[in-house]
Amino acid sequence: MSCVDKCTCTYTSCGRWGKCCECVAYHKDKKQLPACYFSKEAEKTYDRSIENYIRTT
Repeated sequence: MSCVDKCTCTYTSCGRWGKCCECVAYHKDKKQLPACYFSKEAEKTYDRSIENYIRTT
């Protein structure tokens, strides 16, 4: 599934950018969340950890 027009991730050089299914699977394997779960400010840190999500929401 491609969602390029709606992808909020600022790491546009990533090969999974705009490819939601690939992105979610990648971060799930790493026990992380994709950028679209985070606020704009938290997303810019590139810290995709669940701990960071909890801390910033």
